[in-house]
Amino acid sequence: MTADESLDTFERFDFTDPDGRWTRPVYRKGSGPAVIVIHEMPGLHPLVLRFASRVAAAGMTVYCPHLFGEAGKEIRPLNALGSMIKGMCIRREFAAWATDRSSPIVDWLRALARKAHDECGGRGVGAVGMCFTGNFALAMMTEPSVTAPVLSQPSLPLPMGPGGKTRGAAIGVSPAEVACARRRLEDEDLKMLGLRFFGDSYVPDARFTALKAALGPRFEAIELDPKDAQPGTMMAMPHSVLTIHLKDDDPDGPTKQCEQRVIQFFKQYTAAAT
Repeated sequence: MTADESLDTFERFDFTDPDGRWTRPVYRKGSGPAVIVIHEMPGLHPLVLRFASRVAAAGMTVYCPHLFGEAGKEIRPLNALGSMIKGMCIRREFAAWATDRSSPIVDWLRALARKAHDECGGRGVGAVGMCFTGNFALAMMTEPSVTAPVLSQPSLPLPMGPGGKTRGAAIGVSPAEVACARRRLEDEDLKMLGLRFFGDSYVPDARFTALKAALGPRFEAIELDPKDAQPGTMMAMPHSVLTIHLKDDDPDGPTKQCEQRVIQFFKQYTAAAT
């Protein structure tokens, strides 16, 4: 594990939302405008921390909330399965099956964004959700301080729901949240990024088609060929764009270019120094 992948390089604090519903640890690093990095399954693992460290190195302050799993623990198949069952599917903070509303924990994330903006300044706050948290950055746009949202492989709601019902086109946020996001994108001259690998069954074609239709031309879809993903991972298909399947040893490759596009996007829309 490298230094950038270790929690030892981050400062931890606990944050409670104003309503007092939830208290969660948050790991902070860097200086400059704020970016909230919301981890994927199975938790706040070293490759999420690596990405967050690169955002910090680019002149921003990263806030990494710890929502489920064991912080800093390396990825193992059983660890991921356990996080999915215990961390997402049965806890009231998350709406793994809902097609037309966001997860309740998004309220806590909006409050964290307000705190981060107050502390760090800049035009606004960046936010990236990954996998089961991928659509959180869209729902967070009802908080005015969020100006740079990124949806990385947004996997909620689960494409196959209870009773075998297919929900591949569902976005997993409320119509009011979608309308707010689209209005802000247009009125404030903002953009939103969406990332995925083609053929990812957790992020079907229909979902990105629905996002493009709902959000309009200011939704920028970055869709990658599976052949360009990092090989030799535990997963049968490429999925995690910024972490597990980032081909880090190919600086000119599509996944690395995608990572750099996201970091530059954060810099531009949070007004980080160049």
